[in-house]
Amino acid sequence: MKPISLQDRILRAVAPLLALSLASLILAGCAPGEEPQKEVEMTLNISSSAFEEGGEIPSKYTCEGEDISPALAWGEPPEGTQSFTLILDDPDAPGGVFTHWVLFNLPPASRSLPEGVPTQAQLPDGSLQGKNDFGKIGYGGPCPPPGRPHRYQFTLYALDQPLNLPAGASKKQVIQAMQGHILAQGRLTGTYQR
Repeated sequence: MKPISLQDRILRAVAPLLALSLASLILAGCAPGEEPQKEVEMTLNISSSAFEEGGEIPSKYTCEGEDISPALAWGEPPEGTQSFTLILDDPDAPGGVFTHWVLFNLPPASRSLPEGVPTQAQLPDGSLQGKNDFGKIGYGGPCPPPGRPHRYQFTLYALDQPLNLPAGASKKQVIQAMQGHILAQGRLTGTYQR
């Protein structure tokens, strides 16, 4: 029988430690709540009768007009959808992204929003509205400083559960609560300038 070399002895001693370390790394990477969010494969089609994708938002829906929300409609969500969330942002605002509307816990059967959604904390269908960056509940229309056009992004999310948040929640709170629950999303972008 051939004697065991020093190198083989070291490998035999270290191998179990390497295996244990590898197992620990794998388990640590799978800790609950730390999974990376899955990429959303399904897209929701969202549209408005007030403007086309990439088109100008009529002043009626801005701070220079009636400052009411435009009508929106969307297609069928994936199976398992339990609620919708809608967020309206201006990514071109001077101070960074400006949030104009946060609406969440829309019923799973809903496929549209009428023009002029009331600016109240809870809507008749049970939907809740968060606080926008104007510091108010509900919709606050485009109101950019004079100059170049700004983009306004209506992003709709289909979720596998309602959000356990109160009315008046911030966009940050809503985004955090949605993590890991987004089944599909869609976006409608309009522009406006003063």
